[in-house]
Amino acid sequence: MIARVWRGWTSPQQADAYEEFLREKVIPGIRKIKGHQAAYVLRLGGPEEVEFMVINLFDSLETVKAFAGENYTVAVFEPEARRLLSRIEPTANHYEVCVASGAISDFES
Repeated sequence: MIARVWRGWTSPQQADAYEEFLREKVIPGIRKIKGHQAAYVLRLGGPEEVEFMVINLFDSLETVKAFAGENYTVAVFEPEARRLLSRIEPTANHYEVCVASGAISDFES
């Protein structure tokens, strides 16, 4: 299994809108990709900016490429997301998942 990890930052004023955008539009779209296993969005608030870390779990690197294209390390995000984000990581990192314990599904905060 491959974990695709990417980070983006937004202002505190835009953070709720970005989280909703991920929850309502981005994640449901990614879930449709055959081989996508799970999506996690982590949020770290601060007084000046809010960091989001997005982790998607895929069956294989081939599944990642089905999502991100042949140049799969380049960050993939919608134009609407770019308007909500103040800065982004231009690339995503890919990790082989070597230990996993338990599962959290459909977490709602």
